[in-house]
Amino acid sequence: MKTKIFKVVIITVLLFSFKVNDINAQANIDLETGLVTTGYNDVRIPGDIGTLFSLKDDLTAKSKIYYRLRASYTIKSRHTLSLLYAPLEVKSEGSVPTDISFAGELFPANSVIKATYKFNSYRLTYRYDFVQKSKLNFGLGFTAKIRDARIALESNGLLGEKSNVGFVPIINFRLMWKLNDNLGLLIDGDALAAKQGRAEDVLIAATYRVNEHIGLRAGYRILEGGADNDEVYGFALFHYASLGVSYSF
Repeated sequence: MKTKIFKVVIITVLLFSFKVNDINAQANIDLETGLVTTGYNDVRIPGDIGTLFSLKDDLTAKSKIYYRLRASYTIKSRHTLSLLYAPLEVKSEGSVPTDISFAGELFPANSVIKATYKFNSYRLTYRYDFVQKSKLNFGLGFTAKIRDARIALESNGLLGEKSNVGFVPIINFRLMWKLNDNLGLLIDGDALAAKQGRAEDVLIAATYRVNEHIGLRAGYRILEGGADNDEVYGFALFHYASLGVSYSF
């Protein structure tokens, strides 16, 4: 229910923002897609007494096509507000030669296990561009992130799962180096480390400006992070082969 509410809020804000007519503002829609693969994904639930195992090494994690959608609104060239919808759901399957205690269920050794790892992200970002030069732009800001996470194991009628919807504050940054009028190098992301855990979502990409409205890019994205507490131990790394297209109004 919370996820559906967030989607409605995002769509409503987008529809409203595009009705704003300001000569000092610019709206942008950005779509990113490509292939995501698992680097590592280690979990233990509960975090203090569960069995530590890997959704990547003990089971076989499947690569998949992903997508992300961002809408941005820049005012007076320096102030940018953006909304991001970044869903992620990866499936794993296999058997483990030892028993697995997970989320209150005991999965016997050598049983076939199907696992689901979901980490959907909804983010509202404000960024201010401190540096605006002909060849270089750099900005810092703040991202309010809502995570909609779920890890589930299924096997022979057994189901163990852990779901969580929570708020995470993150630092946002963006660096754009323009090689010429059309080509550039972009480093863009959200990252923060604290005692409770860490989160990094960073893109490095080559960019190409087709015209004043359309931009293309290709690059590599890394998503990494996790938490370690009594309820859950989980740290995961994902690699993204990324393609993106943006349209400015």
